[in-house]
Amino acid sequence: MDLPQNAFKRALKAGKTQIGLWSSLSSSYSVEVIAGAGFDWILLDCEHSPNDLENLLTQLQAGAPYATTPIVRVPWNDMVTIKRVLDIGAQSLLVPYVCSAEEAKAAVAATRYPPAGVRGVAGTTRASRFGRVKDYAKRAQEELCLLVQVETKPALDQLEAICAVEGVDGVFIGPADLHASMGYTGETANPAVMPLIEEAMRRIRKAGKAPGYLSPVEADARRMIGAGCQFCAVGADVGILARGADALAAKFKQ
Repeated sequence: MDLPQNAFKRALKAGKTQIGLWSSLSSSYSVEVIAGAGFDWILLDCEHSPNDLENLLTQLQAGAPYATTPIVRVPWNDMVTIKRVLDIGAQSLLVPYVCSAEEAKAAVAATRYPPAGVRGVAGTTRASRFGRVKDYAKRAQEELCLLVQVETKPALDQLEAICAVEGVDGVFIGPADLHASMGYTGETANPAVMPLIEEAMRRIRKAGKAPGYLSPVEADARRMIGAGCQFCAVGADVGILARGADALAAKFKQ
């Protein structure tokens, strides 16, 4: 059995724009609902959601028959968590709060087997199709996609150094935390910050990596795509459900 291909990673390498949807509902059923919608990728969130490893496994299984690529945001840049998420079959990871080249290198190391990294070796995991993928341990990194999240002003100042780390495929600019780090807590599109994010898209592309962004506001998403954003999430399942429910209730409760 051959190593499963990572369509998302290949699309980024080819310079194609990938449109995604954030998923924080922590439900395999909701993932199955949105997996058929036509998005290039779905972000399965384990940082700001009640997701746990067993839930995550069922979400990966629910999305598997569909063409969309699952990207797992791990809760932290932690080698144990990353190892377990990779073992259950995730091939694309988003690592939050990476503030330096050293932290980016640690994230890369967590995804690589020795001697290139520190990922623990297990022979019969879902990632290797339970030992059926030939030479999995030697070839796994070929189809792994590592995205790191830059979300503070000091990290933004280190952007080129972070992009220069071998093994980092893309850099996601986290708008909410970046705004908070600059004193605009609770905002995601302050005019003092948006030009910096727009410029970050260009800086990341210039450094040869794929830039990422999230905004449910169409104009903001299109602005960043215009600036070079390659993987852009344009909404979130929780937001779609909440705002849709609000709108429906308002129609009949006015």
